Amino acid sequence: MRGLSFFLLLAGAGAYAQSPPVTYSPAEKPIVARMRQLRSLSDGERPGATADLALKIRALPRTANKEKLAVGLANLSTEGDPGRATLQAVATTLADALREQPIPSEKGEVADPYVTLAMLVKYEHVEAQCDDPQYKQAMAKLEADDEARKSANFTLPDITGKSWTLQDLQGKVVIVNFWATWCPPCRKEMPDFEALYSRFKDRGLVILGISDEDMAKVQPFIAEHKYTYPILLDPGRKVNQEFRTFGIPKTFVYGRDGKLVAEAMDMRTQKQFLEMLSKAGLE
Repeated sequence: MRGLSFFLLLAGAGAYAQSPPVTYSPAEKPIVARMRQLRSLSDGERPGATADLALKIRALPRTANKEKLAVGLANLSTEGDPGRATLQAVATTLADALREQPIPSEKGEVADPYVTLAMLVKYEHVEAQCDDPQYKQAMAKLEADDEARKSANFTLPDITGKSWTLQDLQGKVVIVNFWATWCPPCRKEMPDFEALYSRFKDRGLVILGISDEDMAKVQPFIAEHKYTYPILLDPGRKVNQEFRTFGIPKTFVYGRDGKLVAEAMDMRTQKQFLEMLSKAGLE
């Protein structure tokens, strides 16, 4: 659930490419350092560390950096299964930061932090108080995006040259996953996809991993890791745009009737994927 601003934050740059480098205060620097370490923590350590960071960010004085830190933590917090209490702490911190320091829209577009907050509420099932009209616009956009995905269709080649059409797969349970070789959360969940594919492919599961990179980057990566589920190429990002992806990884599950039954807006654990598949009748 991350965009360009997330990567620039962790790199120490501004929230956008045009912005000057961020100068962090003495109170903020330890928070930034700890956020950069989150991905190296064990699954058992990470939820507690994330919740603690949420509280530390909430306690900071009102500055533009507070909002940037809250957004960065929100994007990190949805990787895997940190638990509802941790996600609630993160959402509360982000909502508080946006109330203290509202972010103006640019050219009529909803500012990314409001989209991030709306995604936490809609897809992670937490609560947040935000009266800013941009938040309401963000929620409306997410609803429209979901409607578009329900009727989505595409035809793409895989790295072997075989063509796949989503709507031709009715009668199967289909996972559509958007990923890239450069994306750490994407790479982390791919072994789980391989395990699920081996377990359920004879019961009608099809996994379509879609990358917007070219063959020269994707094929060696897949060969190195020996993944066997279909990997499709979308270098023009036409299908990414049709699914209205906002950062990666993103995963959508379609039932045997072709209807969208579950979706994940970030990395998920194998347990979480099994819960998604159960909604399509695979258990």
